[in-house]
Amino acid sequence: MLPKKNRADRKTVEKIFKEGRFINSANLSFKFLLNKNASVSQISFITPKTVSKKAVVRNLLRRRGYAVLRKYFLILPKGLNGVILFGKNSEGVFGGRKNNSYNPIINLENEIKIILNKIN
Repeated sequence: MLPKKNRADRKTVEKIFKEGRFINSANLSFKFLLNKNASVSQISFITPKTVSKKAVVRNLLRRRGYAVLRKYFLILPKGLNGVILFGKNSEGVFGGRKNNSYNPIINLENEIKIILNKIN
């Protein structure tokens, strides 16, 4: 989990949705604003109920997202405010347990890398 100072609060999220730009990948969407006055970046994950009706699954996806993003947080530009939204098929791609042929955490990490490379 990211520290609270690095997660976008409710007011910031509303501002991002009104004024921000989108970057899409297969199962994730990234909406962001570049704030040149801010000294830290803030990013949050949103998992809507269309992904899963179960809060346990939605929280699992959010926690996995924060864990992956933690590795790449230092390469983000300063003052980036953003929200990563999980798509409808995210439970099937990023949820579930790891086995020999399927690793949901690596799938999530690859998609987040793709999105972050489009920003820079």
